[in-house]
Amino acid sequence: MSDQIDFDQFLAVDIRVGTITRAEDFPEARKPAIKLWVDFGPEIGEKKSSAQITAHYTPDGLIGKQVVAVVNFPPRQIGPMKSEVLVLGLHDSAGGVVLLAPDHPVPNGERMC
Repeated sequence: MSDQIDFDQFLAVDIRVGTITRAEDFPEARKPAIKLWVDFGPEIGEKKSSAQITAHYTPDGLIGKQVVAVVNFPPRQIGPMKSEVLVLGLHDSAGGVVLLAPDHPVPNGERMC
């Protein structure tokens, strides 16, 4: 188990839902990855991310999928791309990443509660 944090530290992490509007292979990345463009609604807008999710996903299969992401980390340079959000997932038993997503549609930009 990790070190405990207090509730205010938890609230500092802004985790929101968004819908993938565009996805492309990212051959310039060191590890196999997909570039994502995610719409987080009018307050945040569309943000880019690089995700190492090729074990279970293809770019075409991601369009329209809702995902959960941290939206308040500083941008991070990934090869020639600046990743603006951290899309969240879990490792399966083989080490592939499975995306976290709501099981019912929710409005883009909705904050995790």
